[in-house]
Amino acid sequence: MKTNSQLIGIALFTAIAMTAAGCDERHPAESAGQKMDRTADKVAATTKDATAKAANAVDDTALTTKVKAALFAEPGLKTLQIEVDTQDAVVTLAGSVDSDSLRQKAVQIASSMNGVRQVVDKLVVKSS
Repeated sequence: MKTNSQLIGIALFTAIAMTAAGCDERHPAESAGQKMDRTADKVAATTKDATAKAANAVDDTALTTKVKAALFAEPGLKTLQIEVDTQDAVVTLAGSVDSDSLRQKAVQIASSMNGVRQVVDKLVVKSS
């Protein structure tokens, strides 16, 4: 997962590259102003996309933290044995639990978090 500063850096690099690309001669009939407008539109779209990706990464991190905290608060769940990963608001639970009821409880807790679109259950019940 990229950090916000990495995504901002990518957006800035892309903006500079697009500005340089706007100086080519593919559209010889275009005025300098038209080329600048076209380049500015491309930069704005790229920046908007990078900003959305950064916001999504922050949201996924917040969801992971909320799910981990809720699992930690649940008696019987050994949070060190449950890995939580979130990608595009889809939470994946992996690891092991002591019983099927605890597996179901972990999935239910993750599903109940506001903002979670889906829960992927990769939990394994330990055999006694």
